Parts: sequence; C-alpha cells; structure tokens
Amino acid sequence: MNRRQLLSRAGMGFGAVAAANLLAAADGRSSLAARPPHEPTKVKSIIYLFMHGGVSHVDTWDPKPELTRRSGQTVPESFVKGLKTSRIDFTKAIMRGSPWDFAPCGQSGTVVSSLFPNMSRHVDDMVLVRSCYGDAFDHAPAMYLRSTGTQLPGRPSLGAWTVYGLGTENQNLPAFVVMSDGAMKCGPQGYGAGYLPAVYQGTVFRGGEQPILDLATPSGIAAKTQRGTLDLIQDLDRNHLAARPGDDVLEARLASYELAFRMQSTAPEVVDFAKESAATKKLYGIDEPNTNDFGRKCLLARRLVERGVRFIQLYSGTHLGDDWDGAHNDLTGSHNKMAAKSDLPIAGLLADLKSRGLLDSTLVIWSSEFGRTPLAEGKNGRDHHPYAFSMWMAGAGIQGGRTYGSTDEFGLRPQENPVDSHDVNATILRMLGMDHLKLTYFYQGRDMRLTDVHGEREFSHFLKGRRG
Repeated sequence: MNRRQLLSRAGMGFGAVAAANLLAAADGRSSLAARPPHEPTKVKSIIYLFMHGGVSHVDTWDPKPELTRRSGQTVPESFVKGLKTSRIDFTKAIMRGSPWDFAPCGQSGTVVSSLFPNMSRHVDDMVLVRSCYGDAFDHAPAMYLRSTGTQLPGRPSLGAWTVYGLGTENQNLPAFVVMSDGAMKCGPQGYGAGYLPAVYQGTVFRGGEQPILDLATPSGIAAKTQRGTLDLIQDLDRNHLAARPGDDVLEARLASYELAFRMQSTAPEVVDFAKESAATKKLYGIDEPNTNDFGRKCLLARRLVERGVRFIQLYSGTHLGDDWDGAHNDLTGSHNKMAAKSDLPIAGLLADLKSRGLLDSTLVIWSSEFGRTPLAEGKNGRDHHPYAFSMWMAGAGIQGGRTYGSTDEFGLRPQENPVDSHDVNATILRMLGMDHLKLTYFYQGRDMRLTDVHGEREFSHFLKGRRG
C-alpha cells in the first residue's frame, strides 16, 4: 500500500487534508486565532504612525544648537569622513540651522521643536530614539528596510509578522489594518505578507467617512440568499483548491470572503463616529480643515484597538507631492503643512488612549523612512539623510520622558547607541512579548525571521526602565 492509499483509507486523502486546512483558514481559526506570546506582556496592539517622505530630525526631535550657531559654514571634514552620495558633496555643502525654536517640554524637560506644539505635551509618555540609521537613500527601499528588514520588495512586513506570531482577538475585523493618505512610494509591498501566507497581509481602509467600500448588503438581497451564494463560491473554490494544495493566495481569498461577511454586522458600528462625544472629536481635530482626515484615521485606530485589532498602520503623506518630501525645495512650507495635519490628531490619540486605560496595552510608534540632511539643499531645502534620524515610542508600559541614543553635534551620524531597522523591529517584537530569534517561518530551506541574522542591539530593557 502506498502513502496515498493509506491516507485515503484513513479518510484523509490529500484532497480532504487540503479541505480541512482550508476550512480552518477560511474562518480564521487556524491562521488568525489569538496565540500566546513567548513572554508575558500586557501589550496587545500596535498603532504605527509612519510619516511618509522623510521628516527632518534636526528640525523636530533632535535639537542641534551648534548646527544653528554655525549655519552657513561648511561641515568640519572630520565629521563627514566616509559620508558620500551621488547628490551631495559633504565636504563642500553648507550647514543650515533649524528655522524652528526648541524648548524643554513636560516635567522631564525633554527638548523638542515648536513644530509639534501638541505632541510635545506628551513627551513624558515617550522615549525619543535619536540614533536610528540606515543605508537606503531613496524612499521605497528605505520604507521596505524599516518595515521588512531589507531594501528589496517582497519580504513580510512587521505587521504581517506580528499577526503571524500573535493572531488577533477579534475574528470579525481584519487583524492588520492599513490607512494611508493615498498612493505611497513603497506600494502595497510595504505592508504585504511576502513569503508568509497571504492571510497575514494588511487590509486597506480608505480615508473619509466611509473607510470600507461595499460594506452594506445590496437592497433586496436577504441574508439567507447571501449566505447561500457565499457557500456556493466556497464549495467551488474548495474543489479548485483540492487539486492545488498549498495555494495560500486562494486560501486568503476564501478567508477574506468569510471575514467580509462577518464584517457586515461588526464593521458599520466601528466606523460610525455618531456616538463619539463632541469633546472627543475635537480632541482629534475632526471637522477641522487641516486635521479632519488624519484625525478620523487616528480615532478609528483607537476604536479598532478597543475591539482587539492587533496592528494598525497609519501613513501620513502620499507620493503625489503631498508629503514630508516637499522639504527638498521648501522645508518650512512642507513641514509646517504636514505637521498641521498630523500633530493635533496624534496628540489626541495619545490622550484618548491614556484616558481610557488603553495606553499600557497599546504600543504607539512614530517614525519615518529616514531623516533629512543638516545641510542646505537650494535656498530652503534639505535632502534625504538615512545616516541618522529620530523616532519615538509610547505606551506599552514604557517609562517615558527619556531619550535613547544620540547623534553628533550636527546630527550627521549616531554617536551613542546606534540602532538600525533590525534593532528597532526586534525591540518592537519584544515589547509584544515575542522573541525575534524564535519568531521564524521555514522558507527556501531555512528558518526565516524579520531580523534575519541581526537585531542584537534590541533595547526593550531601556524602554521599560531596566538595566540592560
């Protein structure tokens, strides 16, 4: 008796095995069921605020008074040795000080820029990481590097790895939600599942008052009729999959049909802000011209976290010219505009999470793909600068009001505790209770992980106020 005959006699032929796996995947029980972390943690969700286009660190979170004092001079050669790109001659470029004022904020006295007057009120809940660095000079590769650990598209994103490791606590909503201002330089692969099963990729919610299209059942269609139609489609797809075991794209599609059906009863309430108080809407800047769109996204993120959604990714800016990258030609104009859109909503999100007791179980992250050079580009610009930039984290039991790492006196390179994308991602996973060394997926002959063979400078101990 061969293997196929044995399995068939046992009632578990290959078609039945595939169907059994499919049934589990289709209702989310196998792929998306909540799973315990490697280590105990109170953290359940992530809200990742990604500033698309490259935010200038020396104009926001990393004050450089010496840069301001020596504005208009060339950089001392010792500071730029080894720095080289095809667009910048660091030995001849002119330094430019920040046009914004910096002042101590909060009880901690953390010095930050006047560009973020609302977020700066929450520095006591944040750890500012001032020593990030990378080696990708262009937007898309840098965004892939931050999200997937490599400059090339096609690898699983941080959100996909998170859901793969922990599943979700709400089977009636997507586990991984993505909200953006429009098309992005990284494209969908910035939040894709890569070689992980497709069920772990991000689900896009649109902006505006209707984040989910076609959510309501068409008039005249009874629930029983819709259920019957869906069952027929499932049966046809199961038969198709039985001859093609391992087709995770088809499995994900089947699971998405079932999720969409369940969302019809759950999602309308989630995206309906009618019961939110006027004070809450004002907190996020809803119905105000500059902040309405991003404010709605931030409020929806809070409502999703309340309902057990694991990972929410918010992008500020679009590659169609309305992003932080306008700093090439107009640093002050672009950063003032983008800060006006995002500063108040993000501050509102932090305050709202804290008042509802959700901040300790939610890790809030603010980051960009890279910083901007401390040097002048044209009359009022700054070019890309991946060699040093800043980010912050809040919530999740983080001991705020502190900074981690530092850059040199001009903000050109990390000076203390440098961290790359692998170190940051390893830290994020650890805050969720996952060991980046243990979170693996067998692919192309080896156990793959988000951090590849890196991540040894993980710094969660500092975030939690412990000694390393």
